[in-house]
Amino acid sequence: MSAPRWTRAELESFAGRTIEDLLPDRLRLLFVGINPGLVSAATGLHFARPGNRFYPALQAAEIIDSLTAEEAQPELAGAGIGITNLVPRASARADELDDDELRVGRDRLEHLVAERRPAVVAVAGITSYRTAFAEPKAVAGRQPDGLAGAALWVVPNPSGLNAHETVASLADAYAEPARAAGVLPR
Repeated sequence: MSAPRWTRAELESFAGRTIEDLLPDRLRLLFVGINPGLVSAATGLHFARPGNRFYPALQAAEIIDSLTAEEAQPELAGAGIGITNLVPRASARADELDDDELRVGRDRLEHLVAERRPAVVAVAGITSYRTAFAEPKAVAGRQPDGLAGAALWVVPNPSGLNAHETVASLADAYAEPARAAGVLPR
């Protein structure tokens, strides 16, 4: 099936919309994006923009078999992997968000984690993490403090704008919290 194509105006009409979190009943690992992009808002699927490396990286890490958002999301849920965002509203670029939105998103995330109790939370994007969590010197990897009882990781953002990362480097980074959550063998 070929991916739908939208005009710029059609995509821009999805700005500000939200999409549902992917939260399986048995949540072991929660990936946290910055906010949905416009293609995600149009499709209702996380990391749905063609060229986004999230699903190829998860496949390369042997976490899932599927390469597309539509096929991968049920597979993720079946493995106990969820997806949410720091900021629920869609935008064309993450730099359209303000610092207050990110900080409010951190509080929302903490409540979600306390309620759903995943073993591991992996936030995709160091710059947004630093702002949302008021940790300006944080580095990628496992964080010294958890979040509401979960181990907390910062992993690279899979966006093509994060050009120095490759599918292979993303796969390595995503495999670490997956191992910690028991999704992959140690």
